[in-house]
Amino acid sequence: MTEMKDSMRTMARPYAILFAIALVVALLARIGLAVMDAAGWLAYDYISASGVPMLDVICSILTGSAFVAFLFAAALTLMVSAAGAVLQAALFAKGVQGAGKPAAAFLWGWAAAAVSLVCLLVVASGILSGVQVGSMSSKLAGAGALVLAAVCFTAFLGTLLGAASQVMCACISRAGGRASWNLVGAAAACGAVVMVLTVLTFAAINTASPNVAAVGGLLAVDCVVNVALLLAASRFTK
Repeated sequence: MTEMKDSMRTMARPYAILFAIALVVALLARIGLAVMDAAGWLAYDYISASGVPMLDVICSILTGSAFVAFLFAAALTLMVSAAGAVLQAALFAKGVQGAGKPAAAFLWGWAAAAVSLVCLLVVASGILSGVQVGSMSSKLAGAGALVLAAVCFTAFLGTLLGAASQVMCACISRAGGRASWNLVGAAAACGAVVMVLTVLTFAAINTASPNVAAVGGLLAVDCVVNVALLLAASRFTK
């Protein structure tokens, strides 16, 4: 019994930090949603109205079972993305050669982004029927625009995961005895920046007729900021 208590005490701190980081991210997400709601950027499901936002029209095609499958696909994508950043930090903590370098964080961030999106497409390909795909296709831009959008989103996600990996390595490198709280602080500070950019980008995309120039410009800003965070974190990584 004593051994069990000791092991639980040892594991309590890491789990507490994990839960604290999750709560910080959830709080930032809630703030972002509140801002979008107040600004009118967060649309609700008024399918019968004219000029509804693009994402509302697309998501209205999902049936109950397809919606559940889509949630699974999204969860898998997020899991692979988060695990990629954590893995880079773990390899750095173990002293694996090259881990924690900006180039490694950048390249493996892109790799994690690409694999997560492939997983999403693999699952999504079995969610919708031919009728639903046809209905959705009629509401989307042409194939060329969709490919360009996929490339831009991969660039955004790849640089974001690279930045997350490097920030985690920096927190471990500058740990002393505070690696855990460094991670919580980084989640709050960097998460606030990502939240603001995500809100603005989502607001530009989720309109009845998205402005391609505005969306492209915001995605470019997202990537630049992500790379800036990566390079800034690399300066604190020993």
